[in-house]
Amino acid sequence: MEIEFGVWNLQFETYLRLMPSKEDILDLYFMDARHKLIDIAAFLDRVDRHEGSADFRLDGFHDALAAMQNPGNVPRAQAVLEALSDHSTEPIPKATIQGAFGAVNHQGTGVGRQESGN
Repeated sequence: MEIEFGVWNLQFETYLRLMPSKEDILDLYFMDARHKLIDIAAFLDRVDRHEGSADFRLDGFHDALAAMQNPGNVPRAQAVLEALSDHSTEPIPKATIQGAFGAVNHQGTGVGRQESGN
């Protein structure tokens, strides 16, 4: 069986041999992922140590962590992005900021979707 990649024609067996193994992926990316995981744990520790109340962003962060652990039938990155994304289809009447909050405010207090839920 031949596979075309642009100008390259490869036999399927050759293509499979060129694919990295799980061990290759671990060798390449484990230390970077480990660093990011420790950074996330440190972030959550900092939030826990300080007084005051958290807002919708921490809820969204926890929702994204849960989506990463249990992505269902979609890739983990997609599950995380979906957990943090605003799925509303109606535009807001007027933007109050130029930017994004990074998480959805499901309480609809105006913060998190500029006026009704990012």
